[in-house]
Amino acid sequence: MSQASVTKPSFAAVFLFLISCQNMEKTSTNPPVAEQISKALKLHGDTRIDPYYWLNERENPAVVSYLEAENAYREAAMRHTEPLQEKLFSEIKGRIKEDDASVPYKKNGYWYYVRFEKGKEHPIYCRKEGSLSAEEEVLLDANELAKPYDYFKVGGLSVSPDNRWLAYGEDTLSRRIYNIRFKNLETGELLPDEMLLYTNGSVAWAADSKTLFYTVKDSTLRSHAIYRHILGEDAKEDTLIFKEEDVTFNTGVYKSKSEAYIMIHSGSTVADEYQYLDAQTPEGEFKVIQARERDLEYGVAHFGAHWYIRTNKDGAENFKLMKAEIARGAKENWEEVLPHREDVYLEGIEIFEDYLVTEERENGLTRIHIKPWTGGSAHHIAFDEETYTCGIGNNPDFKSKTLRYAYSSLTVPTSVIDYDMEARTREVKKQQEVVGGYNAEAYASERIWATADDGTEVPISLVYKKDLRQPKGNPTLLYGYGSYGATIDPSFSSTRLSLLDRGFVFAIAHVRGGQYLGRQWYEKGKMLHKKNTFTDFIACGEKMLASGYTAPGKLYAMGGSAGGLLMGAVINMKPELFNGVIAAVPFVDVVTTMLDESIPLTTGEYDEWGNPNKTEYYTYIKSYSPYDNVEAKNYPALLITTGLHDSQVQYWEPAKWTAKLRALKTDKNPLYLYTNMETGHGGAAGRFEAYKETAMEYAFLLDREQINE
Repeated sequence: MSQASVTKPSFAAVFLFLISCQNMEKTSTNPPVAEQISKALKLHGDTRIDPYYWLNERENPAVVSYLEAENAYREAAMRHTEPLQEKLFSEIKGRIKEDDASVPYKKNGYWYYVRFEKGKEHPIYCRKEGSLSAEEEVLLDANELAKPYDYFKVGGLSVSPDNRWLAYGEDTLSRRIYNIRFKNLETGELLPDEMLLYTNGSVAWAADSKTLFYTVKDSTLRSHAIYRHILGEDAKEDTLIFKEEDVTFNTGVYKSKSEAYIMIHSGSTVADEYQYLDAQTPEGEFKVIQARERDLEYGVAHFGAHWYIRTNKDGAENFKLMKAEIARGAKENWEEVLPHREDVYLEGIEIFEDYLVTEERENGLTRIHIKPWTGGSAHHIAFDEETYTCGIGNNPDFKSKTLRYAYSSLTVPTSVIDYDMEARTREVKKQQEVVGGYNAEAYASERIWATADDGTEVPISLVYKKDLRQPKGNPTLLYGYGSYGATIDPSFSSTRLSLLDRGFVFAIAHVRGGQYLGRQWYEKGKMLHKKNTFTDFIACGEKMLASGYTAPGKLYAMGGSAGGLLMGAVINMKPELFNGVIAAVPFVDVVTTMLDESIPLTTGEYDEWGNPNKTEYYTYIKSYSPYDNVEAKNYPALLITTGLHDSQVQYWEPAKWTAKLRALKTDKNPLYLYTNMETGHGGAAGRFEAYKETAMEYAFLLDREQINE
């Protein structure tokens, strides 16, 4: 919910503040007890009684008091782990190279890169003109900009075509709301009076280097309008170019890689629409490529006289590649370039002057395919590991014959690689450094398969330290997400070493709802198939037990946001499977949230979860919604985290869930709620600050195993 739509404290809730202060022990040794005020929520002839509905009153002192009491209780109950938390934080931070820098990339005559300085939390954005031996120019030092704020994050840096102006977004609320500011790169002057408000943080520059387009959010934080701004003019006079009236769609504006066009994209879960404008004529009229149609998804890239279009047209569930002439972009003019393949999911494309590069996924593994536009044979870049991830990187130079991509696995640190598409040779430009040393040979990664209730084979990627593998099973953390078609790929984490080096196995359950095994894997894990996500995860947990990687009482689970929904659902369905669960910023009050159109993301997600205003979806969602299905029974130990200013999953969902669990659960296992009173969905903004929360989460797991060092 946005700040503007927060309800005012009711008289009853304010009165409860006095009562709650009496009921919440002044010492923090006893768990807080939230007051119950029954609120009847009626729809479709059904009545849900919500005793903690009042916790959505952000400005209510009783709400703040409850959250602070939960924080105090967690802190006191976990105080014995503080030395371990400090040790974990120190070793996690200690593995990260503090004075680090990204691999430079070239654009418009400059080499751009980001670097970090020892002892500082935020990035420094730099460039060098002509060559890497040139003098460094600091574009932006986020450490200096962050000083006045408790929270600060930079986003959307964009340099004008004449290289004179920098536009950047700054979020000081942790709600993904950015104000765009400008810097004169010739004088170093920040323009203090020129600011674009309530945006998504990015701009698209026209060719004249003075006109730019940007996206504004509405009160629900939906990106809904595109404006044109002229540098130096009052932003209040900016021209509204496009307004997205359909509340199930988001919109945004960007510049094509070719630099030829300004593009407006409107998208929902199941439909897309693109508009284009010649970047040389910023005051012209945008033209639609292909009007939106339900269940027609497409994305476009410009090359020469054509649009290249990745689409699911004509039932191409795994997508195919087509093209159309610039002025004839309607779907009836699309010509096939790469056909649809039942067993290969086309994830994305990258266009160069001489090559077409596609990123594909087959049997869960990503691969990169390179095809010359004229002459020469097409080929794949070869990878050898059993489970890994790779992806096309930053390639802004349209004329380049070098492809930059990234490669990682559960045991191999992330590498940035330049691949000569002509010579078919590769050069590792940088591999993630693990300070203090790291021996990949000491660890093993595997991929195994679990059988779900309906017979579907579900993949699991896992990693462990070889010499700590126990014949009777190790403590194991099973991670899952499974929504929005987002795939959790098996990549390296130096942070995770703190668990592996203490004997944990780490596993990723590639459940339906993601796209690990193609688009159909997503389709079978959403809407009226959503429960497949949960039963898949349970099957993966049972497989880890049956295969001897872990043992009863040693299996743990973790997920965040929609993955927090997964956690809530599986502990309602099979709580005895897990010894402990971490649910980060969990989306757990699904029915109530999906009925509240004032909350960010709600209307745009009807095609992900279903619209509970319709009886069929209401009944189905209610049957798995974690908050609605809490019962009087034993639950595993729980650590639940949230942020007071979370714009994606409002803080009151985990707060209400915690209160209801505390009132109904029949076990004596720990139940902790941690609310970061300063941040939102993504947690702390600094480079290292967020690892304090990671250390707390790891300490929670290790404490369950009685590992205290």
